[in-house]
Amino acid sequence: MQAFKRWMFEAYLRDSDIVLRPGEDGVHLVPDRAYRRAYTLRMGRADQSYVDLDDPLRLEFDYLQRLADVTDCVAEPGKRLRVVHVGGAAMTLPRYIAATRQHSAQIVLEPDAELTAFIRAYLPLPQRSGIKVRASDGRTGIAELRDGMADLVIVDAFVGTQVPAELTTAEYFAELRRVLASSGTVLINVTDRGPLAYTARVLAALAASFPERLLCAEPSTLKGRRFGNVILVGSPAAALPMTEIADRTGRSPYPYRVLHGARLDQLLAGAAPFTDADSACSPEPPRLRTHFG
Repeated sequence: MQAFKRWMFEAYLRDSDIVLRPGEDGVHLVPDRAYRRAYTLRMGRADQSYVDLDDPLRLEFDYLQRLADVTDCVAEPGKRLRVVHVGGAAMTLPRYIAATRQHSAQIVLEPDAELTAFIRAYLPLPQRSGIKVRASDGRTGIAELRDGMADLVIVDAFVGTQVPAELTTAEYFAELRRVLASSGTVLINVTDRGPLAYTARVLAALAASFPERLLCAEPSTLKGRRFGNVILVGSPAAALPMTEIADRTGRSPYPYRVLHGARLDQLLAGAAPFTDADSACSPEPPRLRTHFG
């Protein structure tokens, strides 16, 4: 009888949204009816995360796959990593890293403790995943970390549909540089559309602390035809594996182009870096459902 009740409950969850906060700006888990234990986390009008509990390597959102591609290019396959995630949501990428790089130590900075409890209840993390979630925002949480403790920092944080202004400034990137090991890498997900005026200011702020940089985005986003995700990558010293990253991101069903070197310098020309005294949130997207971190 208990087994039957559990089956009925799971069948109900598969056919119905699970609601944390109702309303137009609410928070829902929307079941993927093609997969028994897969859900999209929807916050307001933005699809924030996708998680398949049976297959953490199926990332679904193209920008998350690109973040995973870069991660897999900058570190040897299977190598244990020390990772800090700024922004958690349903913790799609931490789950991916835990599955592909066992024994990695991961810290997730997610200020919405109620959301984290909700995700833990319905999309539980694997046992001994190495993922620790702290109820802290991206500025406070990074300031509390010790120098050189991370191999990788991934900034994928949104308030609604916009990247918070305080996570794109020169002062913040200097803090990320402090937390990173000398051979570490920072990955940043923002949203924009060509001519990428907002992205150029973020890049200018990044350049103050990270001499090695690249950008990748869909060609339609670079050309201004589509609002979309733009992935920025920085390294304080080590040369980034440009060719490998370009090959991986270009072979996907929704390929991204990689800009670096002179092409990136051209985008940066004349751009003033964001600072704590002069910063802005990312542009508002069009009124269509979009994927955000």
